[in-house]
Amino acid sequence: MSLLLPTNLLQCRSSSLLLLSQSPSTTAFSAIAPRRICLRLVTSCVAYDQSSAVNGSAPKAVVVERDQIRLGLVSKGRMATNSLNLLKDCQLFVKQVNPRQYVAQIPQLPNTKVCFQRPKDIVTKLLSGDLDLGIVGLDKLREYGQENEDLIIVHEALNFGGYHLSIAIPNYGIFENIKSLKELAQMPQWSEERPLRVATGFTYLGPKFMKENGIKHVTFSTASGALEAAPAMGIADVVLDLVSSGTTLKENNLKEIEGGVVLQCKAVLVASRRALTKRKEALHTVQEILERLEAHLKADSQFTVVANFRGSSAEEVADRVLSQPSLSGWQGPTISPVYCRRGGKISVDYYAIVICVPKKTLYDSVKQLRAVGGSGVLVSPLTYIFDEDTPRWGQFLRNLGI
Repeated sequence: MSLLLPTNLLQCRSSSLLLLSQSPSTTAFSAIAPRRICLRLVTSCVAYDQSSAVNGSAPKAVVVERDQIRLGLVSKGRMATNSLNLLKDCQLFVKQVNPRQYVAQIPQLPNTKVCFQRPKDIVTKLLSGDLDLGIVGLDKLREYGQENEDLIIVHEALNFGGYHLSIAIPNYGIFENIKSLKELAQMPQWSEERPLRVATGFTYLGPKFMKENGIKHVTFSTASGALEAAPAMGIADVVLDLVSSGTTLKENNLKEIEGGVVLQCKAVLVASRRALTKRKEALHTVQEILERLEAHLKADSQFTVVANFRGSSAEEVADRVLSQPSLSGWQGPTISPVYCRRGGKISVDYYAIVICVPKKTLYDSVKQLRAVGGSGVLVSPLTYIFDEDTPRWGQFLRNLGI
């Protein structure tokens, strides 16, 4: 029997490959056993190829010529919801025929296909060339991308997914008075025979962090979900996990320590450097997505404020407005005359000013407007702010080497 093996199977160094070349002792074996061995071998080889990125090297992807740009989005959970909402706010509507499908389209980007994946798979498929772009948490990017140079961040702050990766220790027993990473490392209990045991799902970032901080006697056990129970069960001494509000840690008698934060995390837009340098259409798509994101995210933190001022001229009103530190707007206030009819004649007694102010300083800005004669203050949200150019795009091109 002759078998046609896929390329990755032929390259596999598995010893079971030798079994295929051996002559079977019986006719029945030749009809059935080779097929079973081949199935096991294919599974082994595929797993080896896909795990190469996690083991420290990017998978060797074959460059496939295709027209469509592939954008990876997380398929489930809060990250998935927030990603879809952000794209919607940028007027990029992800259209699925039904919610169970793992592919979708964005009508505003007709050359782009959306692929819903697990966070880990988004990173590994960016490395393998199966995806061109992706939105994923920075923690997953660092854990599974392992600083690979082919992964380049397009936008590092998408305004959701705010959490951090941190070490948490029990607040009882031998750890009761431990308040910092330095104190944890200097505890006399840890030795080569009895190392510090860390339960975590971050088997790349964890050891890397400990090594960078000079903690030698440490071991890691891989786990996912309910890590907070590991110290109480005696499985581990401390945990390394994602923390948002910290409530779960407190409820399980755990605490964070000074110097124990491994990574501050937010959602990021990441791309394959190889895809962007070899395919112009991918670069053009990234530019449009980035400009939409920038315009929305910049506007999302601002209010438009309109107020009326009684004054003798636009210059006189501008002088009063600009005397206040929070009323300069982006490039200065826009001032227009307010026309009214008095005694049958058109006159100008008031001027309207329009400025943008940060949401966090809105009330201070309103008080400053009132202090210099402003009245009838109107406040409305901003949707987009498109600048003359996008500074982040220029910086991205420089990082890309273009």
